[in-house]
Amino acid sequence: MLSCTKRVLPNGLRLVSVAMPHLHSAEIAVYIKAGGRNDTAGKSGISHFLEHMLFRGSSEFASNLELEIAFEAIGGSVNAATDEETTCYFSRVHPNQIGEGVRLFSSMLLRPILEGIELEKRIITEEALEDINERGDETNPSNLCSKLMWPDHPLGMPTIGYLDTIKGFTEEDLRRYLADCYVPGNALIVAAGRHDPESFFAACERSFAEWSGPQAPAPLAADLRQDEPRSLFVKDSDSQVNLQIAFRGFARHDRRIMGLRLMRRILCGGGSSRLHLSLREKLGIVYSVDASLSAYEETGAFAIELATAPENLALAVSEVLAEVRRMAFEDVDGAELARVKDGYFYDMEYSSDSTYEMQVRYGWGELMAIVRSLEEDRAEAAAIEAIQIRESARALFAPENLNLVAVGPWKAVSKRAVEKLIKEYQKGWSRN
Repeated sequence: MLSCTKRVLPNGLRLVSVAMPHLHSAEIAVYIKAGGRNDTAGKSGISHFLEHMLFRGSSEFASNLELEIAFEAIGGSVNAATDEETTCYFSRVHPNQIGEGVRLFSSMLLRPILEGIELEKRIITEEALEDINERGDETNPSNLCSKLMWPDHPLGMPTIGYLDTIKGFTEEDLRRYLADCYVPGNALIVAAGRHDPESFFAACERSFAEWSGPQAPAPLAADLRQDEPRSLFVKDSDSQVNLQIAFRGFARHDRRIMGLRLMRRILCGGGSSRLHLSLREKLGIVYSVDASLSAYEETGAFAIELATAPENLALAVSEVLAEVRRMAFEDVDGAELARVKDGYFYDMEYSSDSTYEMQVRYGWGELMAIVRSLEEDRAEAAAIEAIQIRESARALFAPENLNLVAVGPWKAVSKRAVEKLIKEYQKGWSRN
């Protein structure tokens, strides 16, 4: 029911069609291989800021309202997202309107007017202030953990930028970034859903054939070294402490990534996951606990996050460290691993009904040179054994990879207890 076709235009623009003829909708996404890590010194947040500015009108559509109305007229609702390595513009459209959707995206990306910069600065400043407390301190645990892992590197800076960098952006800055990074060889367009692939390719050629530009500059490589655990405690007036424990992880092409996907599910994958049972059902000290996996070109991270009352902070840290250590030194039970794999297989099957999931798998995957079919992922996951999970955990959860951030009304006694737990985690690891 699903077929993937690729094409490359003479200017280097990659096109991917994921035909899903059983559906009644389609999604178009335009990827730019540039995100927060491409922001240059003193311009932190410019990738994200430009993403916002492209919604403010083009030579054909004088305002964001005109652009929104044009997308709504074809069954769409245009949106965008900027992460560390990519910027994506996407919209669902009616299958009969694929060509018009492609045309609208070309107008946004190739002919923006970039008006309303000062207004957009105010809007994004409000967004940035959501992660800053009354004393001006950063309070987003994910941002703070990234800063611990990759200090003085764009990966360690918030994608949204800082208040002073946002304030300083100019039209010249945006035009320069467009010229450097928004070039066809650095981009990909994908359509997923019910559509005719050849019609989609023809529409892209009509709207994007004249797009040109030099090779995009390579982003600054991240330092892969971390020699010891790092921790940061930030005071904030809240009822809970927001905790993130992140471990420096593996790069996107590392053969151990699949094992980490299964490991994430073992630890935080639902009601039967280990940390959910320990922290919520046994101890009652969290409402929820989650884990995320990030894999970049040359590095990565595995992060566990939760919120708990200040008096429970040390207990929560103790339980998390004990469970990741268990992953590193004990084999996962066969029944538990089989259950986790089955859940992963079911989720992959569900994803084949989603135009969003398929455009990410085959579009983003092609952009990052890691495209994989559902069948390939299933076969790799099926072959993972308990010993591989343990070996990957041993490498991932080594003490020198540990980064801990606690934000909230923590007490000095809890801070000392957590720091002691980190030292014990180091010593205990070296004894094994």
